[in-house]
Amino acid sequence: MVRKYISEFLGTFFLVMLGTSAVTIAKGDTLTIALAFGLAITISAYAFGGISGGHFNPAVTTAMLINRRISATSAVGYIVSQFLGATVASIFVKIFVGALNLPTNQLGQTDFPKISMGVAFLVEVLATFMFLMIIINVTSKDHGNNDFAGLIIGLSLAMLIIFALNLTGASLNPARSFGPAILAGGSGLKHLWLYIVAPEVGAVLAAYCSRLFLGSEA
Repeated sequence: MVRKYISEFLGTFFLVMLGTSAVTIAKGDTLTIALAFGLAITISAYAFGGISGGHFNPAVTTAMLINRRISATSAVGYIVSQFLGATVASIFVKIFVGALNLPTNQLGQTDFPKISMGVAFLVEVLATFMFLMIIINVTSKDHGNNDFAGLIIGLSLAMLIIFALNLTGASLNPARSFGPAILAGGSGLKHLWLYIVAPEVGAVLAAYCSRLFLGSEA
């Protein structure tokens, strides 16, 4: 079980480290940032997914718990590991950003300065719902495709980030928002609750829709 927790820590670490570095250090455009997150999750899925199942996201773990693919005890361990991985990744990003004399209160944290809170909540719920519908069904033992699951999940994340980046920063992952926010502070930390609650709502909706309408539980 410890190997699974370490895998979840590492996968989330790579996701946040590489993704937010594309934002803060590479200063990438929308496509660059989307590909960084998408490729990071793909690499992590193939590297560590065989050990833990490759969640790297508390919302994914919640959906898998609802679909009975993971026990409650394991789910708690996964989620703790994911938040720790994201936090440690953000510590490193902050060190490297500071070394470049860039603002250390800009760590790729998610926020919604252009839209209302209600619309931001809707965007995160919808984007996470779509993401989890893909994950749950592509990994289903009944009708999934595990050979290409990592690639499909990575491409899906990249496309959803292109959709949501300029609206909410495209979190879809409470741990991804948690790490940067607690180290950067400001409005990203103030609005952190939204990036925890909204993805979880989207995940719950996706899990129940998949169970009720597509028979996708393992």
